[in-house]
Amino acid sequence: MNRKTVIKILICLAAIVLAWLAVHFLFPARDGVQAVRDRGVLRVGTAGDYQPMSFLDPSTGSYVGFDAALAEDLGEELGVRVEYVPTSWPTLMEDTLAGKFDLALCGITITDARKEQALMSDGYFGNGKTVLCRKEDEERYTSLEAINQPDVRVMENPGGLNEKFARENLPDAQIIIHDVNEEIPGLVAAGEADVMITEIMEAGYYTGKDPRLAAPLIDEPFTHGELGVLLPKENKDLLAYVNGFIAREKGKGRIDELANLYFYHSAEEESGMPMDLEPVPVP
Repeated sequence: MNRKTVIKILICLAAIVLAWLAVHFLFPARDGVQAVRDRGVLRVGTAGDYQPMSFLDPSTGSYVGFDAALAEDLGEELGVRVEYVPTSWPTLMEDTLAGKFDLALCGITITDARKEQALMSDGYFGNGKTVLCRKEDEERYTSLEAINQPDVRVMENPGGLNEKFARENLPDAQIIIHDVNEEIPGLVAAGEADVMITEIMEAGYYTGKDPRLAAPLIDEPFTHGELGVLLPKENKDLLAYVNGFIAREKGKGRIDELANLYFYHSAEEESGMPMDLEPVPVP
């Protein structure tokens, strides 16, 4: 191969590289709303372990909960099918930044740390950290000081804000890590642990399901925050759409409707009122 041929090949390769750079940086590929609609699928990341927000029911293979229903509402408004992408609390941010899904919706608290790394929507429901314990101990565990004792066993799932809160605020208590989040309330009720630090929605859900459990501080949580939708940094147009969607859901009373269905359904069960809790099948 002569020198002129080599030069021509190098020039062609350089042109290809420059064209690629132009396409990806000067004219970036479409993402967000239009990409979702073109694909016909909204990919929703979920840990699937959080009652009553987004829980993968192993008996049916379907997702149920407030956030599962909210995701379906969003998919319906976009005119696309919802596809659930499994993630976990330890890998939630990593999976979000890697673009494994368009957004994550599974009971995620809005925090400054998360907003520094990714995008978070406006809040759609208030929450806060509280205590879940056995009914017989509800008068004992009424403060962090009462829980932060060497003989108190606090059980949490790994990688989420509940574990972080427990480690930061309960240094003298015994912190026990259990991988399956939905098993922890039952383990507390059975005496395998004394306390679970969790959100007020989860505490309310499990005290309604299991009379052995109590949430003595459910009306006075340790923290106050809001749940939001987590998105990759580049999905700014999808973030704007999600914020508009949240405002529309609030405006038409859908958020309150879902709260009544999923957070307070135990009272409905006792009264005999219909619950109409529709499972969301896994694609």
